[in-house]
Amino acid sequence: MQEEKEKNEMEQYRIADAPASIYYIPNFITPEEERHLLESIPPNKWISLSHRRLQAIPSRLSNTNTLLASPLPNWLAHPITDRFKDLKIFSDSPHGGANHCLINEYHPGQGIMPHEDGAAYHPVVATVSLNGSLVLEITPKTASSSPAEDQTSSPEDPTSSSPTGEKTPNPPPPRKTPWRILQEPRSLLLTTEPAYSTTLHGIPSVHADTELTSSTVANWDQLSSSTREKIAADGDRNERATTRISLTFRDVRKVSSLGMKVFGKVRT
Repeated sequence: MQEEKEKNEMEQYRIADAPASIYYIPNFITPEEERHLLESIPPNKWISLSHRRLQAIPSRLSNTNTLLASPLPNWLAHPITDRFKDLKIFSDSPHGGANHCLINEYHPGQGIMPHEDGAAYHPVVATVSLNGSLVLEITPKTASSSPAEDQTSSPEDPTSSSPTGEKTPNPPPPRKTPWRILQEPRSLLLTTEPAYSTTLHGIPSVHADTELTSSTVANWDQLSSSTREKIAADGDRNERATTRISLTFRDVRKVSSLGMKVFGKVRT
């Protein structure tokens, strides 16, 4: 009974006009919490790529997709992972919660090619957006797809991939255009199975997301009225006027306790 109640609670956030098992929660955190998170990101841990910067917390994965065990810092755990627990997100993952966070920074005009997260992670990914908004495009995987995996172990080579050894569910029917999801500041986007394994996701490298209407944006009805009104006033456009930060939480399957022995207790 309790499990069914929790399922129904999440159902209200499911994006109807998108692949099954993708959810969008607006205002997942408050403006004050957003400000605290932005101020807490370590300024000296950025890894620069050709079109964006990133940080991997608590660390990057090894060449064998293994994470050195270390708890997430308090500024990430409270309130974000606490709310994951309240909503039973990651409740069935190997470690019962997120143990890794990838922080990406996108300036206006920057994006990332379509990719999949891969089998190094439990098939749940939760992304909190900060400071700016942009469109994420979701496309179905096909037999001819050769996507990159989002490898935090070797971020200098975003096209690298690792063997999975796992069977992938059949992809959804082909679609001429991608599903477009507008991610507002302070929102949470949650992707679970089957969408996790059957789709790719990417961010177009543009300064403005265009042609945004109720018929082109999958989560249009879940956006705030002020966001919809501003888009309409700007000619169905979302101007990427500010830097957008994303916090992407996952549960890495393989964890080594060596991290606790080598690094000791993590600083929070």
